Parts: sequence; C-alpha cells; structure tokens
Amino acid sequence: MALSTLKRQPAEQLAADALKEEILTGALKPGDRLTEASLADQFGVSRGTVRIALHQLSSAGLVVLTPYTGWSVASFEPHDLWEIYTLRAGLESTAARLAADRLDAAGAARLEAIAKDFFAAALGSADVSEVKRKDFAFHRCIVELSGNGRIEHHYRLVEQQVRMFISSTYRADHGTIIVEHHRPIAEAILRRDADLAARLCEEHCTSEGERLLRLPGMEKSL
Repeated sequence: MALSTLKRQPAEQLAADALKEEILTGALKPGDRLTEASLADQFGVSRGTVRIALHQLSSAGLVVLTPYTGWSVASFEPHDLWEIYTLRAGLESTAARLAADRLDAAGAARLEAIAKDFFAAALGSADVSEVKRKDFAFHRCIVELSGNGRIEHHYRLVEQQVRMFISSTYRADHGTIIVEHHRPIAEAILRRDADLAARLCEEHCTSEGERLLRLPGMEKSL
C-alpha cells in the first residue's frame, strides 16, 4: 500500500493510519513482528518515518517495542482484556447517562436511525464485518451524544484496542440476540431514563468482556 496518493497529511501520520488499519481489520495479528525496513518498503517511506508512526501507535497501545527483539503488534493477556472492558463499561455507562439526560430531538433522531440500521443488519446480513462496523457505530453514537469530549477521547483509545482484539475473534451472535442486547439501551436513552441506560450499558459491556475472557487462552473471569 503506497502512500503517494495522499500527500496533504504528514507521511508519518499516513503511515500510522495505514498500519493501524491493518491492525484493526485483523490483517496483522497480535504478536506479529514488525520491522522498520519492511514497513518502509511497503508504504514507500523512510525508516525514520516508520519509526515515528510506530511510536504513535505504541502510545495508543496497538504496538509494543521489546528490547533486543523489536516491534510487534500488541498481544493481550487476560488482565489486559479485563482492564479494557472494565474501563469501557465505565466510560459507556457514564456516556449513556449523560446522553439520556441531554438528549434533544436531533440526537434522538440520530440514535434511532443508527439503531435501526444496526438492528436491520444484525437480523438480515450474513456479513459479519458489516454487523461489527454497525455495532461499533451504535456504541460510538451513544458516546458522542454524551457531549463530553474527554469521554470521547478516552473511548476512542479503548475502542481501538477492543477492535484490535476482536478482529480475529469476533463471531456475531444470532441477530435476535444482538437486538435483544442493544435495543433496551437505545430505548432507555430515547425515554431519557438515565439510570436505566447507564445500568444496561455497564451490564452489556461487562457481559461482553466476560464472554471474551472465556475464549481459549483467556482463562480468567471478571
């Protein structure tokens, strides 16, 4: 993937974005080795540019630099996953409470449209990647409706790590189960029931974390 067609951004940012996309889509797996030379050839940039890009992604928790070994895509241990999902539960439950408290007509229309699109995909699409994208869009909408920029900032970092982990493990539940898990959250926010919205979001994120921790190699409960 050459970066020559996109020159309006700094090369290191383009390289970071391209590499991040490969990680988040699962093209690169947790633990995969990353060498500056091969990435420089792949993206058509200098090794110094790649090094800056790698340090950017390291700050986001997507890659790690191990002494005497080099760069690799970050791997998650059970405790890492527990930390990510407890943080996600806290951020999303607070966001849902704020979203319900401050919901206006435009926000309600936006949430209804995104939820409708997500639920239709869950019930009618065999494309797991499409369902996954719309799942994240639904949760991101709730966070954005909170109106709290700091929650949004921290949520974006958590979302990247969640996307990275599940890129190779995500298996969509049956569509009716997906809708059963998410529709009550949307309905609580639309009714402006802040307490219920916060509780449902926390329960959903916690149960999803517990499900992932039951995957092979993740033998730990929350």
